[in-house]
Amino acid sequence: MTRITPSVTRALRILELFLNDQNPLAVPTISERLGLPRTTTHELVNTLIDSGYLRRDSRQTNKVFLGPSVFELGNVYASKLDLIAEGLRIAKEIVAECDETVQMAILDGTDAVFVAKVECSKMVRLVSGVGSRVPAHCTAVGKMLLSSLPELGINDLYNEQDSLEKMTENSITSLSQLKHELAAIRKRGLSYDDCESNTDVRCVSAPIYNHTGKMAAAMSISVPISRMSLSRQDELSVIIRKGAEEVSKNLGCNL
Repeated sequence: MTRITPSVTRALRILELFLNDQNPLAVPTISERLGLPRTTTHELVNTLIDSGYLRRDSRQTNKVFLGPSVFELGNVYASKLDLIAEGLRIAKEIVAECDETVQMAILDGTDAVFVAKVECSKMVRLVSGVGSRVPAHCTAVGKMLLSSLPELGINDLYNEQDSLEKMTENSITSLSQLKHELAAIRKRGLSYDDCESNTDVRCVSAPIYNHTGKMAAAMSISVPISRMSLSRQDELSVIIRKGAEEVSKNLGCNL
């Protein structure tokens, strides 16, 4: 009979708590949800922090959430997922059509994490790469992903703190402003980044849905401002919407 190590199982159960709750959790909460003694929970959490699978919330040091080691493992696994494979395939087709850089991102807390990217052939390109992350409220992909959450979910995600990080002069800097923008995104089904994360770049993004109808990722076309006129933005909006819909259909979503 295969022998199971209880401490490893308990550590994995702690990590699995974040599958359905992306908010930071306190040790007493973890202990209660898993039915573990607090001393045992503290030891397991400290071990997971030491190995990078958990990290402390900088704003609430008594709480923890997933650390970079989880992302590193997930990034290796993600290379084999249909989402990444389909996203890359369609992204290449989009780049072949418009010759602009295409990226795909997922939401991790309040950050957009880029999981796929296809460069254009032109001289001016983006410096962001796969695995990099930026505040979601400052990007087209991030705002699109945030738009999938209800207003109460947005409040919880940002702990109802109205002030938001500023990357450029065009960045959204308040939670109330972000909620207004997300409402507009839900209506039009597209998200725009008007030099909000990079003073030289504008982006347009569309949602990607999985087989359950849940928004799984967002795809964007990023263009230097020197190449992004209003007519070009309209043209790229049609292209990215069509591409994202194609990925969604290939993932089993009935649009």
